[in-house]
Amino acid sequence: MKDRMRIGDLSERAGVTQRTVRYYEKMGLIPPGEREGNGQHYYTEETVARLRKIDQLKKLGLSLEEIRDVIDLYFMDPTGVQPKQKVLGILKQHLAEADQKIEGLQQFRTDLLTHIERFEQWLKDAEQH
Repeated sequence: MKDRMRIGDLSERAGVTQRTVRYYEKMGLIPPGEREGNGQHYYTEETVARLRKIDQLKKLGLSLEEIRDVIDLYFMDPTGVQPKQKVLGILKQHLAEADQKIEGLQQFRTDLLTHIERFEQWLKDAEQH
């Protein structure tokens, strides 16, 4: 019983709210706590580790859906190679999307400058007549 904890202890140790724990359970990011006869849910150290890994992956910019696709690999592959390869692929996809957004914003900026110059020239011409 010593290695198991209730949701309050789990959330405190992992630095998340109890609501977050329940939400992550519902999403399948963490396994549901084991139920005892009194209805209490109990969690293990692995759940603390999963919650901490989820936080690390969120800080890398992964969505909860993307995390759901890789989180189990971290606990099934002791080498860490498979999950890191998968995360690398996701990060490269994020970079490609960011580059596309930057390119779109640069085109938008160029278009704005063109419009500004056109309006300024029109106003300059209007003042001279």
